[in-house]
Amino acid sequence: MGHASDYEALTGCTAILCEGGAVAGGDIRGFATGTEEFEVLSPMHLTTHIHGVVFSGGSAFGLEAVSGVRKFLEHKGVGFDTGRARVPIVPGAILYDLGIGKAHVRPGREMGEAAAAAATDGPVKEGNVGAGTGASVGKVFGMAQAMKGGVGSYTVSFGTNSRIMVSALVVVNAVGDVIDYHNGKILAGTRKSPTSREFLNSADAIKLGAQAGFKGGNTTLVVVATNVVLTKVQATRLAQLSQHGVVRAISPVNTLSDGDITIALSVGTEQADFNAVGIAAGEAVAESILRAVRNAGSLGGLPGLKD
Repeated sequence: MGHASDYEALTGCTAILCEGGAVAGGDIRGFATGTEEFEVLSPMHLTTHIHGVVFSGGSAFGLEAVSGVRKFLEHKGVGFDTGRARVPIVPGAILYDLGIGKAHVRPGREMGEAAAAAATDGPVKEGNVGAGTGASVGKVFGMAQAMKGGVGSYTVSFGTNSRIMVSALVVVNAVGDVIDYHNGKILAGTRKSPTSREFLNSADAIKLGAQAGFKGGNTTLVVVATNVVLTKVQATRLAQLSQHGVVRAISPVNTLSDGDITIALSVGTEQADFNAVGIAAGEAVAESILRAVRNAGSLGGLPGLKD
């Protein structure tokens, strides 16, 4: 995977490449989604494999970044063979980051292509990078009391010699708070005032009638990948089970103001109990969410935990 970031406009995109093809499934729990080619993830769709996933800032404008990744893969000869051309199958999803930085500058085809060109199989860069460059959390009372979100990643290994792996990459841009589910405490979220480092409880504030700033424009984007062989139906189910990690680490979540999306990928040859894979996916996602805010530094006037 690779990132492209614009630190002047505070936006960016992230590309996950599956050049050999990946069996994939998807799940949408949020109500404010922005996607491209998401239907290819349905078990009812003709295509059996996809070749990449793109997460981008820029709201709906950021969907243009998908075309850049598609162009990059086409030049490498990757894609669905139609007989006349190979067409890369690349679903994408966006988050709203126009409330930070320069709202008129968004990821486009060039940035998408740059993210794909930067893709490696090395350690994942986390925090204020790629699609997480302009991400934020805790926005029940608007950006003035919000904190910095970002990109996080985590891998769970299990089985004989720990050969089975389930990895997650998340972009956290939630309206709610990020919860350290190990102790139940708020890790990052809505602050009591623009100058405070003390937290409100966003869920409690909403129950008491808080609405200011509680609008569309929030999202947690998740991709989970495993080296376990899955059918397309199982990949879809894994995407659903992966949402358990989102629910575990963010509160409130799946609101009318969030566009929460999860995509699951199968790219290996290992065999494992599907329930075990689902449990590992929930854990990987939850830990990735915690890492996303812990690795996010202050940016755009928003305080970040890394500082």
